[in-house]
Amino acid sequence: MRDFEASVAAFFRAVSFEAGGCPDYEAIRGLFVRQGLLIRALETPPEIRDVDGYIGPRLEQVRSGKLSEFAESEISGETRVFGNVAQRWSHYDKRGVLDGNTFAARGWVSTQFARTQSGWLITAMAWDDER
Repeated sequence: MRDFEASVAAFFRAVSFEAGGCPDYEAIRGLFVRQGLLIRALETPPEIRDVDGYIGPRLEQVRSGKLSEFAESEISGETRVFGNVAQRWSHYDKRGVLDGNTFAARGWVSTQFARTQSGWLITAMAWDDER
């Protein structure tokens, strides 16, 4: 069985980077099904992207220097599995520097998995920050 906590941790590692560094966004592709979705629900309507649509704008922010550092990690989480589907609820912490301004937030992300021929892969992630 796949370690769902490890998959979420791998996603957070892929998007995290120190000042002067670059995130490993390409690593995200191996965690998701081809049609996977990433849903940023901080506003209405939510930003809904496929993997390419998620990586492209964020990579541009990094390359332009707009986003100069970012770190995200799981504080706690719980996974439920039923047959070939699973869901992990993760409480997360994130911080970074955007447009020269530091930011920090905590929130919750719901990550759905499906068992595929390649093993357990993420089908969707949806998150929102605490207010």
